[in-house]
Amino acid sequence: MHMQRVLVTGAGGFIGHHLVKRLVVEGCWVRGVDLKAPEYEPSPAHEFELLDLRRWDNCTRATRGVEEVYNLAANMGGIGFIESHKAEIMHDNVLINVHMLEAARLNGVKRYLYTSSACVYPAYRQNSADVTPLKEEDAYPADPEDGYGWEKLFSERQCRHYYEDYGLETRVVRFHNIYGPLGTYDGGREKSPAAICRKVALVEDGGGIEVWGDGKQTRSYCYIDDCVEGIYRLMRSDYREPLNLGSDRLVTIDDLVSIVAEISGKVIVRRHDLSKPQGVRGRNSDNHKLRQVLGWEPATTLEAGLGRTYAWIHDQLYAGERVKQAAQVA
Repeated sequence: MHMQRVLVTGAGGFIGHHLVKRLVVEGCWVRGVDLKAPEYEPSPAHEFELLDLRRWDNCTRATRGVEEVYNLAANMGGIGFIESHKAEIMHDNVLINVHMLEAARLNGVKRYLYTSSACVYPAYRQNSADVTPLKEEDAYPADPEDGYGWEKLFSERQCRHYYEDYGLETRVVRFHNIYGPLGTYDGGREKSPAAICRKVALVEDGGGIEVWGDGKQTRSYCYIDDCVEGIYRLMRSDYREPLNLGSDRLVTIDDLVSIVAEISGKVIVRRHDLSKPQGVRGRNSDNHKLRQVLGWEPATTLEAGLGRTYAWIHDQLYAGERVKQAAQVA
């Protein structure tokens, strides 16, 4: 049988690493590319190359001899990072995406997936915590997240035009807050579920943690296994328009803290910091088209997904201390 040859960019990152593992299980030959190797465990990719995809020559090298490209490479992070690094993010990601599309075309790639974001949706549709779920067509008239969102929306259009002008089969997925084990949990680029898990894991029972904003802002969160399943299904489909990939369960940030606190078995006091970035007031995914196109939607509950995530982050934080204690006993 033919072993499909695929490229995953951003393969050293959270979603990219999980996707590589899934594609290998599916029987694909996988080349992973990133600026860095995965942080928490080795990549199972058949080849892993450290390449800066802002450079044209590295993009042509990365796309050589593959039939499909999953382009997850991006300079990104949590709300604090994307609100304070707009020029850097737009510069790096536009270079990556325009180079990758053209390199894929020239190297005869048959199918190309671009990972976009819910940040493409207009601010004027997200002013209320009780937000109406966002449909794919709500992206226009455009008013996306400044910087990161504009770059994502531009790259979506570039994918569309590469299909229209050159026949490259492109797929576009809009992520809604993906979380889970093996993701960044400190350093400033972490997303809210990982940040809250870290803060709760480090605080004593009855202690307080800082929560950005008033805690009433709302989001939906999608577990990594569901994210990877959705990506795989979309790539196998014939659907060429942008598609939401996320949970449609809306929760407040305070709800998120409460769930993690219950998982930890601790009583947690919240200290709300209104001076910190908090993004749009409310954001939720409308999954009608996802169900229609893929006949599927994310199924992992927030409680189950956060339980696995909290356990992994807790182990990461205290692994060094356990080793140290074991050495002292020995």
